[in-house]
Amino acid sequence: MTKTKRSLGQFTVSPIGLGAMPSSMSGGELPGEAQAIETIRAALDAGITLIDTADIYAPSWDQMGHNERLVAKALKAHGGRPDDVVIATKGGITRSAEGWGRDGSAEYLRTAVQKSLEALELDFIDLYYVHRPDRQRLYSETIEALSDLRSEGLIKEIGISNANVEEIQVAVDVLGDGGLAAVQNEFSPKFHHTSKPELDFCGEHGIAFLPWSPLGGTSGGAKRVGESYPAIAKVAAAHDVSPQQVTLAWELSLGGHVIPIPGASRPETIRDSALAANLELSAEELSSISAAVLR
Repeated sequence: MTKTKRSLGQFTVSPIGLGAMPSSMSGGELPGEAQAIETIRAALDAGITLIDTADIYAPSWDQMGHNERLVAKALKAHGGRPDDVVIATKGGITRSAEGWGRDGSAEYLRTAVQKSLEALELDFIDLYYVHRPDRQRLYSETIEALSDLRSEGLIKEIGISNANVEEIQVAVDVLGDGGLAAVQNEFSPKFHHTSKPELDFCGEHGIAFLPWSPLGGTSGGAKRVGESYPAIAKVAAAHDVSPQQVTLAWELSLGGHVIPIPGASRPETIRDSALAANLELSAEELSSISAAVLR
């Protein structure tokens, strides 16, 4: 990747990250383990230095940690984890035979971090997010729990996911300036009305903003992004690249703090996404996409 790398707390990472979730959770058929591992290795070979996972990414409730274990196996298959690769994971969503829930308590998060460390085979986690706010308790208490885990060296940087502006401000208030490394929210051409304010807030406060499902999601939105947005398709045709590359390049243009993490379960998909970091679009092209999308 030739574009300037981006800041993620104390780390510097590639402009495009890998969302590893589709190898363990998807609306369609899951890839086999060999393909999943090859996809992660393809991302590393393409210059991607950020891998995003979560404890709940698993085919079923009783396989928690499935995706984290895949990441660990892929790094082993790659010959070990490169020094510049950052691993991010999340906790705070529960899964059981009874269904889904949330638990942002200090006790739960500590246990979740320990399990993630074991699954990832790491001594510490580079970036740890609370996956979704537990609105049955004060958000500040959840953030304080993460701060304690950071003080103990179990995690290096703190992130929050699926948070609104008010919750981001709570995290900033608790952690102080520079204490919140990242916010990971859904953002794409089809989903931005309730996440563009968070993207802008993060830019104003020096916080990395990581769009999940940046192409529109695994349910087909990513595949149809060119069909759904003619302005994107037009620019893609002009550059002879995929609409997905154009979409990611446009998102990168929204701020130096934006780090899209497209999901991929095939090597060719993440290789294509990685090329977005090298795609130069004109100001006119970017404006035409913004005018068509952000309305």
